[in-house]
Amino acid sequence: MQPARALLADEHGGTRVQKVQADLLEWAPDGNGYLWNVEGWYGGDLNRLAFKTEGEGKSGEGIEAAEVQLLYSRAVARYTDVQAGVRYDLEPRSLAYAVLAVDAMFPYWFEAEGSLFLSQEGDLLARIEGSYDFRLTQRLVLQPRAELDFAAQDIDRSEIGSGLSKGEFGVRLRYEIRREFAPYVGVTYERTFGRTADFARAAGEDADTTRFVVGVQTWF
Repeated sequence: MQPARALLADEHGGTRVQKVQADLLEWAPDGNGYLWNVEGWYGGDLNRLAFKTEGEGKSGEGIEAAEVQLLYSRAVARYTDVQAGVRYDLEPRSLAYAVLAVDAMFPYWFEAEGSLFLSQEGDLLARIEGSYDFRLTQRLVLQPRAELDFAAQDIDRSEIGSGLSKGEFGVRLRYEIRREFAPYVGVTYERTFGRTADFARAAGEDADTTRFVVGVQTWF
């Protein structure tokens, strides 16, 4: 009976599968900036081990910000996972966080994610992300995307102010040569708020930035 049970589980959702997806691999030609947002997972329908990494930098100046997350992901409802684990920032300074997140897909392929981060220094941060795919044709897809960052307190050493600290908004138009490979072009707008904007101005940086980007979305 054991081989029969194993075969039944294998054919009805008991298999272990994996996926790696680069949602954003892009470059801004005007400012020579680059950005990545990659995630992947391994496991079954209910329990998975997931990783996420994102960051950005400028050509000739190196990486400005980079983070990696390692998470246990548990499906708690249809298209909804609760995740817990750790995050480690490589740049602009080394710092570890505990992570609690919810990753969900709503009707009509609207994806949303909310995360809480508690640093080893006791600072509490939050992040909300969302995107939506407007399928204009079978291959042409328009994707609005937004990300908001919050802090529960001022963090002077990281140049972050309390409340809403940063927002990123973008629209990208991609062409799916194959489902697994889709180059895109887009426009993004990034703005800092409150004391975070004051920190940016004091460092000689703009509080808001608009840029044209080109990139590729891919998965395997």
